[in-house]
Amino acid sequence: MGRVFLVELQGRSYICRFCLSPLALADDVLSRSFSCNRGRAYLFNNAVNVSVGPTEERLMISGMHTISDIFCCCCGQILGWKYVTASDDSQKFKEGKFVLERWRIVEVTNEVNQDAQLSLSDAANA
Repeated sequence: MGRVFLVELQGRSYICRFCLSPLALADDVLSRSFSCNRGRAYLFNNAVNVSVGPTEERLMISGMHTISDIFCCCCGQILGWKYVTASDDSQKFKEGKFVLERWRIVEVTNEVNQDAQLSLSDAANA
């Protein structure tokens, strides 16, 4: 196995709760009202630093879907699933979208603080 190169995300984003790898931008959240076996989940337009498992047919709350489980590419933890196809026309909007289970992710802000001042140790090293 080769070296893992992670895509870094700027601004508000979600990271893996287990290894802190960046996963998705907060701006890519399409819905916060999804459910999974262990509680809430979010629907995202895009996700990074994930690997996609084999496709399978699964009966979801909204009907039959072809999905693939998604895993963190760094620690291997299952994070949710990706909708591959939907059998119902009213569910086609989900195709190609990612669902991340809320308890497996953490929201963070990766903004640089422009008001930060040098500490004494930083000034000594400058």
